[in-house]
Amino acid sequence: MRQARPYSAMFAGGVSARTGPHALPLARIKKIMKRSAGDSSVVDGGGGGGGGARMISGEAPVVFSKACELFIAELTRRAWAATLEGKRRTVHKEDVAAAVQNTDLFDFLVDVVTADLVDVVTADLGDDHTDYK
Repeated sequence: MRQARPYSAMFAGGVSARTGPHALPLARIKKIMKRSAGDSSVVDGGGGGGGGARMISGEAPVVFSKACELFIAELTRRAWAATLEGKRRTVHKEDVAAAVQNTDLFDFLVDVVTADLVDVVTADLGDDHTDYK
């Protein structure tokens, strides 16, 4: 079993039996990093030459894990605020969409969230109202 390095204590929010000091599984993060690094259009503007990352340092997934935790926490806080404005106690996807649309920090998600909500609205309205797309 791999043991946490001394520097990982500063990233740890607490130790759980399931994942150790990290809230997100580091193996999964590393797998996503390797797969994403192989997409040359994202990494180097489509210039080719990419076969993906062959090696990823032990520190990189830890940093990505913490970044993901912070991102999820902030998005959740904003969605919860939208839930409370609606006088509800359950977060719905519309609350997450409102959080994304009302926060400049999440502008990169606007297209993704808007497309998902349009699909949901048209599915709820039936085939007669396809003009929303």
